[in-house]
Amino acid sequence: MDVRWEDMGWERLTGRSGRLRLPVWDCTAGLVVGDDAVLLIDPGSCLREGAGLREAVERTTGRQVTHLAFTHGHFDHVLGAAAFPGAEVYGAVGLDALLTTGRDELCESAVRQGLDRAEAVGATDVLVVPRHLVSGEWTLELGGVQVLLANIGPGHTGHDLAVFVPGEREVVFCGDLVEESGEPQAGSDAVPGRWPAALDRLLSLGGDDALYVPGHGAVVDAAFVRAQRDTLALRYGVSRA
Repeated sequence: MDVRWEDMGWERLTGRSGRLRLPVWDCTAGLVVGDDAVLLIDPGSCLREGAGLREAVERTTGRQVTHLAFTHGHFDHVLGAAAFPGAEVYGAVGLDALLTTGRDELCESAVRQGLDRAEAVGATDVLVVPRHLVSGEWTLELGGVQVLLANIGPGHTGHDLAVFVPGEREVVFCGDLVEESGEPQAGSDAVPGRWPAALDRLLSLGGDDALYVPGHGAVVDAAFVRAQRDTLALRYGVSRA
């Protein structure tokens, strides 16, 4: 396995995993490279960004994305998915229904956040919804590496999925359950009262020594995640036993 992380600006996390911080919304796209399969975590905010990610993956690995995981259903994490035809798509249980019935709302959310309307419409018209729905935990065998998909939420949204990757150090792709570049964002679809508990589960699965990769911002450690959990508990009046 020859992964040239530096070729397209990937941040190497382990020998088999890396990530890109995408422009404009500073959204993380994660990559896990197995001997037999390639997993992309969050495909970007539009078809143009998805196509750029596809090129970055193929130039870095010499292979195509075979598996795609959505950490949650916000536009900057899902609208690039149609750029990866044939990929097996995973998400938290219920996300398929949300994305199927909520396309218009997703499109308008993207436009409000600054995405060009034509791009937003084009991406939502061909939006890919998850076929594989994770209700608890799901292990993906990629060849030489097993990746754990865990339905961690609700918290940031009602459908939060985290991805755990073993390696020299375990890597945890957190989605927007954890944010480093700004305060955690709680929109109308957030479940604030359960967000601290979601972070407790994230920490219990990842452990003290893991690298935690936020949906936005720099890689953090377990202490950062605990501090953000405590901040959220205080902000939303969630008692800690």
